[in-house]
Amino acid sequence: MKKLFSKRYSLMLLSVIGLGLLTVSCDDDPIPLRDPNGNVGTEFKYTWSQTADSLQTSTYNNYLGSNGTFIENNTGKSTFNYWPNAHVLDVLVDGFLRTGNENYKTRMKALVQGIKVKNGNNTYNNVFNDDMLWLANSCLRAYDATKDQEYKDVADYLWGRIKLSWSDVFGGGITWKQDTPRQKNAVSNGPAVILAMRLYEIDKKADDLDWAKKIYAWQKSNLVDPVSGAVWDNISETNGVITTNKDWVFTYNMGTWIGAGLRLYKATNEQTYLDDAVKSGRTVLTSPKLLSEGLLRDEGQGDGGLFKGILIRYFVELTEHPTINSTDKEKFAAFLKFNAQTFYKKGILRPAMFSGSNWKVAPAAGANTDLTTQLSGVMLIEAAAKLDKDGYFK
Repeated sequence: MKKLFSKRYSLMLLSVIGLGLLTVSCDDDPIPLRDPNGNVGTEFKYTWSQTADSLQTSTYNNYLGSNGTFIENNTGKSTFNYWPNAHVLDVLVDGFLRTGNENYKTRMKALVQGIKVKNGNNTYNNVFNDDMLWLANSCLRAYDATKDQEYKDVADYLWGRIKLSWSDVFGGGITWKQDTPRQKNAVSNGPAVILAMRLYEIDKKADDLDWAKKIYAWQKSNLVDPVSGAVWDNISETNGVITTNKDWVFTYNMGTWIGAGLRLYKATNEQTYLDDAVKSGRTVLTSPKLLSEGLLRDEGQGDGGLFKGILIRYFVELTEHPTINSTDKEKFAAFLKFNAQTFYKKGILRPAMFSGSNWKVAPAAGANTDLTTQLSGVMLIEAAAKLDKDGYFK
């Protein structure tokens, strides 16, 4: 991704500005539980859904820019950046699915149309294939949630552009950028499998399934550790030397690889796809490249700020998968719960509701919080609200 180469306890009501959501509770500190004698216990009641509302509202009020798109940070940098805006769409879909609030649909529509305007010349085409993949995937989630054909049309257009970057260099794979034929990244292939499979679920075109299978096979052969399931970032050639970058193992690449395997397993019932996803999921729980003291590690702000949230999205799918064994399911759920509870208690600046890049350290008041970092926090709490509702936190 271009990303890494550049690199108290009170209740209050938060009135929403402009097109804000309905007024939401900003009780975002845990509520002490009491025993029958009135003694305060050591456990807390976590208000996941209310906290998700508050984070969504803060994101909208503090990062909304022009044309329905969102700006780079909360301290005045109004730059438009394509790929985080694609993930804003994902987050808005999360909110809509959780609440049914129609305001989310309005914002989703304005955002996807605004991206086209802000991207220049009224086009969604982007030199970075990964950027287009994020938008195409979030558009299909929006389509699934709303059945609005415009989202499907955007995804179809982007998929057509992305496939043009497949080549026989290194035996296959989709390039990181349209103009870098000798560099292929996990981030331009794992999400492509997910996109192809989402389209296959909608249209049932065998060609999409074929694309998913061949991209997956190429990535597995070239960018995945066969023993641990760790996902290596990229393979490239410089001055005739081909190098696989095995030192870079990032959370988001693990997430999309897991999501790719789960979708292919669902479509084919071939056990190897599920086994691959579970293997990588287990590695997430143990790898020092991904964790620090049981928490997903701090990958900084900027582009790295979004990586953890992407992993969380697909790790929830793995945790809730109906056929994984109970031991893995319990470990995965406990891992997600620990990350969510730690962030809930320590990683959010209240009452402003800004997210820290280190999920056990809140940003300082007045400090910069990038949109990317904010989105990861929203994704984590939206995931926690879903897992709690589905019974995984009980």
